[in-house]
Amino acid sequence: MNVTHFKLTWFRALAFAAVAFAAGSWLTSRFMAPVSVEAAGDRVYELRIYHTLPGRLPALVKRFKDDTRRIFDQHGITSVGYWIPQDSPMKENTLIYIVSHPSRKAATKDWKEFGADPEWQKVAKASEADGKIVEKVDSTFMDPTDFSGLK
Repeated sequence: MNVTHFKLTWFRALAFAAVAFAAGSWLTSRFMAPVSVEAAGDRVYELRIYHTLPGRLPALVKRFKDDTRRIFDQHGITSVGYWIPQDSPMKENTLIYIVSHPSRKAATKDWKEFGADPEWQKVAKASEADGKIVEKVDSTFMDPTDFSGLK
């Protein structure tokens, strides 16, 4: 083996290591970056709490899982998350969720269109064949704080 061949092999190994290090650093920075969700412009979040009649929470959860979320999407209502409380008595009759809208004005329009949607009306009627589900709905529009991961 001559000296030129050794120098060329060493240079290739060093170049390969440098490229591998750079690629690994870049990938690590992509996967380890803090996660935040940013609201565009006037985007608002809406906290909704549904209180069901006794024994009707499973029917409400099924309706959301099978149909409501999909119909929300069709009307520009963006689902952020859905929760059931862990503790009694709320865990027996409460569904909590957050949706977002481009603006308060859009939220008013989206909810009006959602309520008038023939598919939604059919789903709601079918799901209440065994009786009314929802006793009360609480709705609160919210803006994220400047220190929130959700902006």
